Amino acid sequence: MSTGPGELRIGQGIDVHHFSDDDGRPLVLGGVVITGDGAQGLEGHSDADAVAHAVSDAVLGAAGLGDLGRHAPDTDPQWKGADSMTLLARVVELAREGGWSPVNADCTVVAERPRLSPFVDRMAQRLAAVLGAPVNVKATRAEGLGALGRAEGIACTAVVLLSSVDRGDDRSGDSGGDAR
Repeated sequence: MSTGPGELRIGQGIDVHHFSDDDGRPLVLGGVVITGDGAQGLEGHSDADAVAHAVSDAVLGAAGLGDLGRHAPDTDPQWKGADSMTLLARVVELAREGGWSPVNADCTVVAERPRLSPFVDRMAQRLAAVLGAPVNVKATRAEGLGALGRAEGIACTAVVLLSSVDRGDDRSGDSGGDAR
């Protein structure tokens, strides 16, 4: 499907991970290692960065490229312990190859613990550097409801807006010139 410069698409992503039993596993969110306040790492094939995963899925969704599991399946040994910010950078590159550029992103992290407000600005900065666009990160609690409220894990939702860019080629096949 051909798009013109300036066309907008929105994508959403969600990721959920339960806390790991491995006391040595760091908690990484938005490319930031979270410390203090009983911070416990998340279980996952990669570094389990739920924020980076949600943003990646949102980028892929907006670009019409499926989901992160298609591009970095948890059954593939090459992604074992992977840095999710590297995965996000690859996803952004795939979107750019498809003619899409990030405009902005908005994320909400749901966690009873640890307290994330001291870290959200750094998360936003790290994500923005990889996305190449402004990112807003918010943290909230599940107020004791369900698995998240019982502090069994962390979830993140993300929305990303992409804009089509002129890639210097004409994907419609019309050269724009006189075909006489």
